[in-house]
Formats: sequence, structure tokens, C-alpha cells
Amino acid sequence: MKEQLGKIKAEALAEIGNAEQSNTLNDIRIKFLGKKGVLTAILRGMGDLAPEERPVIGEIVNQVRQSIEKALDDRGLTLAAREQQVKLAQETLDIFLPGRSPRMGHAHPLQLVLEEIEDIFLGMGFTIAEGPEVEQDYYNFEALNLPKDHPARDMHDSLYITPEVLLRTHTSPVQIRTMERMHPNPIRIIAPGRVYRRDALDASHSPMFLQLEGLLVDKGVTFGDLKGVLTLFAKKFYGEDRQIRMRPSFFPFTEPSAEVDVSCGCLGKGCRVCKGTGWIEILGAGSVNPIVLKMAGYDPEEVSGFAFGMGIERIAMRKYDINDIRVFYENDQRFLNQF
Repeated sequence: MKEQLGKIKAEALAEIGNAEQSNTLNDIRIKFLGKKGVLTAILRGMGDLAPEERPVIGEIVNQVRQSIEKALDDRGLTLAAREQQVKLAQETLDIFLPGRSPRMGHAHPLQLVLEEIEDIFLGMGFTIAEGPEVEQDYYNFEALNLPKDHPARDMHDSLYITPEVLLRTHTSPVQIRTMERMHPNPIRIIAPGRVYRRDALDASHSPMFLQLEGLLVDKGVTFGDLKGVLTLFAKKFYGEDRQIRMRPSFFPFTEPSAEVDVSCGCLGKGCRVCKGTGWIEILGAGSVNPIVLKMAGYDPEEVSGFAFGMGIERIAMRKYDINDIRVFYENDQRFLNQF
């Protein structure tokens, strides 16, 4: 057994001396000193030795263990120092290399379209108003002539937080809050912002999207004023050669109401964008319902007004000829870099 222990020691020291990586030393430690290692197996077999041989063999085993452990520690320090030098050499920085220029950021295409629309209406004397995205049911529906049993509520497919609190489904609540705050003064505002609806995400729908609504309340405001403002907007945004048309529609908060189309760039010839009709739907609008004016504290016998609303994603899709709303939110650099 003495000869066997000598061979084990020589084998272990040789493997340690040839080790070139720290993780190799760990394998050697397990092989010779681990629970299932060579020396451990010898210690377990000492019960078969004569009583007078056990102390002698036990002392030799301890000497071999100590020699192997010392060799492992010494070789580990040597390899660690060598690996540290290699690592430092690889991480050396050349301070004279030219720096990497930061990539210039730019506005998102939706932001570009929103700012362009805002600039047009600011030029017409409108101001920007904002409101909370987590809104009360009263401002989101009831104050807009949509009582709790009104069937038009189903069109909004709302995301409620409590029975009286929800994520706003449009920016129209900003109009009500502004009328309450400004009463009885005239109002001329646009209200851009995010809105939320329980829509499945597909090529033309998103549970979150941007909307911009406008409101003008004053004495003597007519439906003709609405048409004039929207005609000017269409010419500024789409081009001086564009016209608009207004088709009768229904919205609980405006009366009369209309869907507004802008003439297509094909000049009526018919194309893929306008589906051969020569017209593209862009927004909804109408004269403010007298009930809405009254609930906000205005006297519909003294003042009148108009309101309009548009989806920014839809406007941007038509402006840039994009056929899938999802690309605005996927953060694909190949798409965003085009703007």
C-alpha cells in the first residue's frame, strides 16, 4: 500500500505540474481528494489492514494529501497570475484610437405627424390642452351625452379600472374639463394624447393609439366655420390642391355630425390608396351638441361650437403609405431609420 500511495502522489503532482488552466486544477482536486477520490477510497479500505499497520498507513495518506493540496495551491497561484496577465493584455485600451460617434436620434414618425398637425392648428389660433389618461366615467361618457345605458358605449369597448374609472377611450374628456374650467369664456383648443380601447392588435387596430381632437366654442359659431377650418387643415397638411367632403354621420356629442373625407392624390382617377373612389376618410366632426354645452355650464342659446377628432396612426399610415399599424410600435430600426 506504501508503493501504491507513492504512485498516487507522483501521478497527482505530475498532473498538477502539467495543468495549464485553473479549472483543470479543480478536476484534479476532485479526482484525488474528493469524496469519491483515490485517497478517500484508500482511507475507506484501511479497515482491512492489521491494527498495527493502520497508524503508519494513515500518516502516509495524510502526508500525500498535504503534498497534493500544497501543490494545488502553489500551481493555482501561478496559473491565476498568468491568466490575470492575459486578461489585462486583452482588455488593454488604445487611448489614441478615434472615439465612436454617437448615433443621432430623431423623432418617431407618429411624433412627426402629430407635431405637423399641431403646428397647423396652432397657426389658426388654437392652443394645446391636456388631461388625464385614467379618467372618470362621467367625463369620458356621461358629460358627452353618453349615459350609462347608451348603446354607443359599446362602440368604445372600454378598459375599466373600477365601475367609475377607466382608461380614456378618446381625448374628448379634455374638452369637457376645459369647458368647465374656461366657462363662460370662448374656447379654441386641440387635445392630443394616448387613448385606450379593448381592441385586438392587428394590421388596422391597436389597444393603444394616439388621437387629436379639436374644440371651438364661441358666439355665432356655425357648421360653415367647421368646414372652413378643416378645409384649411387639409390644404396645409395634404397639399393646396386638396378638397374635403362631409358625409352625414352620428356622434352623441355632436349634432349634426359628419365623416370628413379628403380628396386623394390621384385627383379622382382612382388608386389603391383611395380604393378607386378618389376620396380618403380622415376624421369625424360636427357641431357641439347643445346637451353637451349645457352639461359643461354653457348656455346653448348664447354660444355654439364645433368639435372634430382624428387618429394620428391612421393619418400617418395614409401620409407614408403604410398598411400595418403595428410597425409603429415594434421599434424596428430598419423602419424607423426611414424617417
